[in-house]
Amino acid sequence: MTTAAWTVRSLQAALSTRGGEALTARVVEGADPILLVTMHEQGDLEIFVSASDQQIAASVLLWPVDEQEDRHAFNEFLLKAQKLVPLSNFGIGTVGDRDYYELFGELAPSSSLDDILIELRVLAENAIEAASDLRSSFTPA
Repeated sequence: MTTAAWTVRSLQAALSTRGGEALTARVVEGADPILLVTMHEQGDLEIFVSASDQQIAASVLLWPVDEQEDRHAFNEFLLKAQKLVPLSNFGIGTVGDRDYYELFGELAPSSSLDDILIELRVLAENAIEAASDLRSSFTPA
């Protein structure tokens, strides 16, 4: 038996029911609607979630690339440190005309709600650690 793939709206309804006070989820309309999940237990960190028939993708913007000292060395550092961050990957995303470091994770579109909640919590915790530890402790060689 195959589980139906999540949509942004079905995921919003499920998270609103099961997320309790830990999070809120609202649909942001656009050409492709996305879900904005606010993680209250992680300082109201915002996670952007999209859902398609191929995957569920969740991402957190970290800080602008142009604010990173020696970004080329930092990018190499991130690629080497990648395997130390469970269930998350680093990338660079563009918002408006500005590039941002981001942390993201993906799940199968038929993932259980429990697995999605775990991914959101881990992604939020990893983003907070990355913003406080990686950025401030990086010293170019």
